[in-house]
Amino acid sequence: MTPLEDDEIYFTVKFLGRIEADQPDGLRILNEAAGTLKMSEGSVASKLKNKHRKTSLFLSISGIDILDHKTKFMLHSCPLSTISFCAVHQTMPNLFGFISKGSAGKGHYCYLFKSTKFSHLLVSIIGEAFYAAKGREDFGGDKDLMVESLRHKNKILQKENTMLKKKIAKMEEKMDANKG
Repeated sequence: MTPLEDDEIYFTVKFLGRIEADQPDGLRILNEAAGTLKMSEGSVASKLKNKHRKTSLFLSISGIDILDHKTKFMLHSCPLSTISFCAVHQTMPNLFGFISKGSAGKGHYCYLFKSTKFSHLLVSIIGEAFYAAKGREDFGGDKDLMVESLRHKNKILQKENTMLKKKIAKMEEKMDANKG
């Protein structure tokens, strides 16, 4: 069995970009980053220069590494202790992002991604890694990430609960119809 620090998982997502943030947390930052990146997509030069990259997002208890999917070149590496916020975009559920301190602790950056299937799952998993790392001595992150992760888990469980209640109601209707 390998130590927890060596365990990692990865997902293939599209990296939309990294935008400087004026604060370390908040959905406002995520929404602004999405708007800024969408506006910059409009120019012909940016379309030629910066097509959305297919990336591998590696997550471990140590941090998040963003690698180019084809070349495996490391684009960004963010220690988990520098990540202060992670969420799914409020109106576009296929977008998610996280906010991390810049290198040398200067400024904050919002990293934005697109995933057609895994946005909520990735935010939950990042939150789980954040929670697991919280007990480590060298970890100094913020609680916002964990809170946001728990909110997303709650939403997922509420949807599942609603779906199961509907299934039970349909089964009860069938049973009543068969009795009568």
